[in-house]
Amino acid sequence: MILPRWLRVVALLGLALLVLPLLGMITRVNWQTLGQDLFSPAALTALWLSFATAACSTVVCLILGLPLAIVMARASGRLAAILRTLVLVPLVLPPMVGGLALLSLLGRSGLIGKPLFESTGFSLPYTTAGVVVAQAFVALPFLVISLEGSLRTSGEGHERVAASLGAGRWRVLTQVTIPLILPGLVAGTVLAFARALGEFGATALFAGNAAGVTRTMPLAIYTAFNGVGVSQDSALALSLLLLVSAAVVVGGLRSWREDAVR
Repeated sequence: MILPRWLRVVALLGLALLVLPLLGMITRVNWQTLGQDLFSPAALTALWLSFATAACSTVVCLILGLPLAIVMARASGRLAAILRTLVLVPLVLPPMVGGLALLSLLGRSGLIGKPLFESTGFSLPYTTAGVVVAQAFVALPFLVISLEGSLRTSGEGHERVAASLGAGRWRVLTQVTIPLILPGLVAGTVLAFARALGEFGATALFAGNAAGVTRTMPLAIYTAFNGVGVSQDSALALSLLLLVSAAVVVGGLRSWREDAVR
């Protein structure tokens, strides 16, 4: 295809906007002390907390997101549109607004949090469990939207055939529906994990920034440049790790999808 030269120039500027900041960050990494910075006690604590909470939130997303995606895909037009809008809202909300919404619901004076605290003395915000909830809140839409697309693409034909042959609803779900949407399920799970791993805003407001309790990698990176927690060299090392993790996730997911198609 023959394209106007100006279009190529603008495209190159767009690519530069995406790539050059990352290159700038990479040039600031202290390669000589990278291992030491990455495996310092504070950095290791943030690393472990990030991966552990992201894994837990991904499990929550799977448990809640799979049924929600199936209901959305099989719902009527108007109901599906309403459900899709509700699911997409966390994607377009500023993360800090999401954290404020969680506090309004689950905080000590929140709609659910207040009676829970008064009856049990338990408060979810500013705990490790609060990190998981905040991450699941922002990551769940990625899983649901990926699954809904796979479900609508696969259609209901195979499920109806299985049901007509005497298969029960549970058997149709586990042996027909889920295998058909497996590529979308894997893609959604990976995207949800990656989003949870990089979550910052909702976590900061809802769970706080306590070292060893709620300070994940993004929070450790942020506080390092305010003179708190890990060193700035460790923050750059953690940033590089997040960058590499994102590249591996995107590249691996693309390669897996291409192999699945073949």
